[in-house]
Amino acid sequence: MPTRAAHVLIDAADPRRLAEFWAAALEWELGPNEPDQVAVWPSGYRYPDLQQPDSAALPLVFSGAAEPKTAKNRVHLDLASESAAHQAAVVRRLRRLGATLLDIGQGRVPWVVLADPEGNELCVLEPRPVYCDAGSIAAIVVDSADPAPMARFWSEATGWLPQHGGVDLRALRAPADATPADRTPADRTPADRTPADRGPYLELLRVPSAGIARSRVRLAVAPGPDDDYQADVTRLIQAGAKPIETGHGDPRWTELSDVEGNEFRVLTPR
Repeated sequence: MPTRAAHVLIDAADPRRLAEFWAAALEWELGPNEPDQVAVWPSGYRYPDLQQPDSAALPLVFSGAAEPKTAKNRVHLDLASESAAHQAAVVRRLRRLGATLLDIGQGRVPWVVLADPEGNELCVLEPRPVYCDAGSIAAIVVDSADPAPMARFWSEATGWLPQHGGVDLRALRAPADATPADRTPADRTPADRTPADRGPYLELLRVPSAGIARSRVRLAVAPGPDDDYQADVTRLIQAGAKPIETGHGDPRWTELSDVEGNEFRVLTPR
C-alpha cells in the first residue's frame, strides 16, 4: 500500500499566529496545542486518522523555523471561490486578517495573488467548476520544471490518481469519489458541496524559473498504521527521492527530497 498525503507543512516564525490566520482564512479550526507545532483542519476532522471516509481535506501544520523567508515558495495554496462576489469577499476577509496584495509578475489575471502575514504566496481563484467539490483549498500547487515525471513520483508518494492536465500542468487527486454517479466534478455546482467533498488537487505546474531554494511550504506523507515504515522510505528513494541530512534527526519522520529537489517528510505510520 502506498504512503498517503498527510498534511501540508508550513514553516513559521510564529506558528500560533500564522495558524490563527489560516484557520480564520479557511474557516477551519485550530487543533490541540502541541509543543512544537500548531495544526488547523476542518471542523470535525480527525487527525491523524488518514482513513476517515468523510473528508479528503489536508490539514495545515505550522512548525517553528528560525530562518526567514528569502525567496518565492515553490509550493503555494490556491483557494476556491463560488462566485465573483464570493471571491471578492474572500479577498476582503484575508486582507482584514493580515494578508497583503502581491505582485509576482502575474500581470492581468482573473485570480488574486496575496501573501499571508509571513509572506507565503497564495491565490484566491475565480470560480472554476472543476473545484466545486474541493472545499476551501482548491489546489496545492508545486512549481515544476517538468510536470510529467513529478506527477508520476507524487502519485507514488501520495496514492493520488492523475486527473486533468497537459504539457504544462499535471493534476492528481485522492481516489475516493464522493461525486454522484451521474455527475462529474466539472458538472458540480456550489450548491452540491457536501461534507464528503473530495478535497484539493495536487497540481504540478510548469514554471521555467523553478529553483531549488528551500520552500517554507512542503508536503508530508505517511504509511498506514500496519505498513512497514522503512520499506516505504526505501520505496520512495527507489522512485527517485533523495535523503536529506538535516543534522538533527527526529524519530517522528524522515526528510527526503522529490525528483526535482523539493523537500518533503515521510511521517511515521498513522
